[in-house]
Amino acid sequence: MDLSIVIPLYNEEENVEPLHEQLKAALEGIDREYEIIIVDDGSTDGSFDLLKRLHEGDERLKVIRFRRNFGQTAAFAAGFDRSQGDVVITMDADLQNDPADIPLLLEKIDEGYDVVSGWRLHRKDPFLTRRFPSMIANWLISQVTGVHLHDYGCSLKAYHREVVKGVRLYGELHRFIPALASWMGISVAEVPVSHRRRRFGKSKYGLSRTIRVILDLLTVRFLLSYSTRPIHIFGGLGLVGFTLGIALGAYLSFVKFALQQDIGDRPLLLLAILLMVVGVQLIGIGLLGELVVRTYHEALNKPIYAVREVLDRSRKDR
Repeated sequence: MDLSIVIPLYNEEENVEPLHEQLKAALEGIDREYEIIIVDDGSTDGSFDLLKRLHEGDERLKVIRFRRNFGQTAAFAAGFDRSQGDVVITMDADLQNDPADIPLLLEKIDEGYDVVSGWRLHRKDPFLTRRFPSMIANWLISQVTGVHLHDYGCSLKAYHREVVKGVRLYGELHRFIPALASWMGISVAEVPVSHRRRRFGKSKYGLSRTIRVILDLLTVRFLLSYSTRPIHIFGGLGLVGFTLGIALGAYLSFVKFALQQDIGDRPLLLLAILLMVVGVQLIGIGLLGELVVRTYHEALNKPIYAVREVLDRSRKDR
């Protein structure tokens, strides 16, 4: 299988048939074996009935139906788990992404990039509620993760198979896949793509998504920098707090014994004690984190590195 198209879908009854038609028109023009995987994320309208009927007439269309609405990240994860293509392309089901742009992404993938992200250069969404928050989020994500993209929120992306198979998704981390995969040393490119106004249905996202993005960004930053060495962040903060507490304690001891002043009612005394206690607790959390990380990697035999290729003339490929 050359190509897998993974599409999460939730209550898009009016878009199902046009989506299928446009996908087939775009994919039939490329000389690649493909599959379309649509994940019905617990739709409550007639989306699944339409998908079932289309599946009966198209053996390349695969449909995964969730028992309830688990969210877009879970839908992407289910599609990735069942995909067989060497290249995996993701997109939304609302037809704001244009399937005709898929060949553009494949051209970049063929140039040797591991991830190709769509860039909605001329978005058709409202400025204040959608585009402006996205601009802030994209800048913040790029600065924090070091993977600079203009449009993290665009679902139209292409990945080499090993990228999506090497990333475990949960929460709402699907938009951070390029950043999460960056620990493997991937190469990322961006391609300007079309963006169309939504014709049917309504958007599932609002301003509240910006808050969730910021919280998820903290998780991504921790995973990228400290997931295999939690003692460095917790232990570092603990040492800083404990050292400040000791310094304040030394100062108060000097005031008490050298200057003969009462320190019992000074807020600095409580602050010194608090800093030392919190410092010890943070160091303990860091050590416990190290134990959890060691258990995780050793029990699951999960590697802490990623190999692009091996050149070894002493071994024959099997």
